Amino acid sequence: MRSVHPDDAVPTVLITLTGRDRPGVTSVVFSTVAAFGVEVLDIEQIVLRRRLLLGVLVTVPRDWKALRTAMERVAEELAMQVEVERGTGDNRARRTGRSHVTMLGMPLRPAAVAAVTGRIADMGANIDRIERMARYPVTAIDMQISGGDPHRLRLVLAEEAAVQGVDIAVQPASLLRHGVRLIVMDVDSTLVQGEVIEMLAGRAGCLDEVTRVTEAAMRGELDFEQSLRERVALLAGLDASVLDRVYDDIELAPGARTMVRTLKRLGYRFAIVSGGFRQVTDRIAEDLGIDYSAANELEVSDGRLTGRVLGPVLDRAGKAQALRRFAEEAGVAQSATIAIGDGANDLDMLAAAGLGIAFNAKPAVQEAADTTVNVPYLDAIIYLLGISREEVEAADEEAGGDA
Repeated sequence: MRSVHPDDAVPTVLITLTGRDRPGVTSVVFSTVAAFGVEVLDIEQIVLRRRLLLGVLVTVPRDWKALRTAMERVAEELAMQVEVERGTGDNRARRTGRSHVTMLGMPLRPAAVAAVTGRIADMGANIDRIERMARYPVTAIDMQISGGDPHRLRLVLAEEAAVQGVDIAVQPASLLRHGVRLIVMDVDSTLVQGEVIEMLAGRAGCLDEVTRVTEAAMRGELDFEQSLRERVALLAGLDASVLDRVYDDIELAPGARTMVRTLKRLGYRFAIVSGGFRQVTDRIAEDLGIDYSAANELEVSDGRLTGRVLGPVLDRAGKAQALRRFAEEAGVAQSATIAIGDGANDLDMLAAAGLGIAFNAKPAVQEAADTTVNVPYLDAIIYLLGISREEVEAADEEAGGDA
């Protein structure tokens, strides 16, 4: 049975080995250490461009200098470098206030990393570990932070992110990050590129007027329901078959299929909640395997749009209500929901979610959201959830190259 030592009293030896990586290095190190009857307290190992950094923390043997000599001999045989240091109390648990700070850049420049890590240090927090989540088409790194208040970190780092031109997400380190969650997405200019109503307006010859109203509504300058009814009225008389042609012309946001495919493999549920129209969004949901869908419905009579919406308009408050309803139906706690949107009518939904993400959003939405993603790739969201690009590619390859 393993003996128990107070963290601040146990004498330890830290072995740090660096050099060109090759198979068997870790095995040789531990085979050597095993002869000294020590206990392993901690291990850290990373490989960067085939360069290995291996850190091993063990209890002090009877003759720790003999251990040092043995490790120096191993390092010489491996053509590597080693340091063996004796200390006390260096295996304490990480401090409370633990967070994940994920940084995205296109590109990620040293000055941005320096500025962000400097702000973390200024707040008295410590970076315990850094891991690369992706190297293309964006660079994404995840930092495990201790000793800082997640809410304060989020506020301070959001300011620095804006200055440095990077995206930063701060999430408390908890089991929730590893559990099944519900992803609720806006559709227009989030899941798909562009606005469906503008595509319809282009075919009705009123694109300029509809675009003007849409932009004002997304900035929060107009009441959404009023603006929607005003725009839909301009579509009166349009042949309903145009809805099929608009659906055929829709382009998903880059990375949308990858994000949905990857997270559904892990048991995540998906919902789309749109101020657009069911005649289009229901088909998108079916195509992607989305579990839940809510949107407005255009009235059609004698094969033509009447210029009216059937039933109550799904507005800003309605989106938040839909999120809560879908979470209940999925058996997922509201704190385990993630909302993604870009416009003012998404604000209540973003606030209601456990994590609200502003995706290439208007300034007011970015200020209100928990975090922002301004790269054009929707699958960048998966890096915020602790999933690396390498894991995604390996899963796709195992599934037969599904793209």
